[in-house]
Amino acid sequence: MQYYFKNASSDKLIVFFSGWGCDENQFENLKDKDDVLILYDYQNLNLDFDFGKYKEINLLAYSAGVFISSIIQDKIPHLKKKVAINGNPYLFDKKLGIPASIIKVFKEITLDNYLDFRREYMVETEEDYQRYNQLQSLRTIESCEAELISLQKLYEKYKNNIKPDFDFAVMSDNDKIFNLQQQKEFYKNKVVIIPHTKHHVFFCFNSFAEILSIGV
Repeated sequence: MQYYFKNASSDKLIVFFSGWGCDENQFENLKDKDDVLILYDYQNLNLDFDFGKYKEINLLAYSAGVFISSIIQDKIPHLKKKVAINGNPYLFDKKLGIPASIIKVFKEITLDNYLDFRREYMVETEEDYQRYNQLQSLRTIESCEAELISLQKLYEKYKNNIKPDFDFAVMSDNDKIFNLQQQKEFYKNKVVIIPHTKHHVFFCFNSFAEILSIGV
């Protein structure tokens, strides 16, 4: 995997496992006082980062990052809070994970239709669509295709090692990638629902810390 580090000279760290196809550019609207480590591009599980100096670490995991975080969180010490965002650790499970029809949509994204995908699946309003395009991922379609294949292989290899212990889950009320009712059944009373949003919920917040603070 790759990472982007925002150094705020803090003794606290927020580790953010982003979703499939993401990079750090998509979250530039979030401004934090603590250090932030953004992880992305899960073509392997290599994470070369020194967590030793931090007294407190909080974990946020989004979409496919929920699965990745659930199998490597033991590598991160001093975890205080773990939060899932629009995702489930059982990423490709037939009931809880991404439906096969949506995976098919992922595989059919091209330079001709990726904007339609964003509007249909990622954001609710025209204003957010414009903001999403301004803060878009700079990764190539080929990179995203390779990551999807890697995620499927990693899931088959590590699905029995998943640790689904999150303190709460933030879910969009109109997410078309993960079924909301199934996520509510999985997370039970730990769900916080954000109204009038699709899969990319981050324009509703000013910082990662704000997301951490809303939990039940």
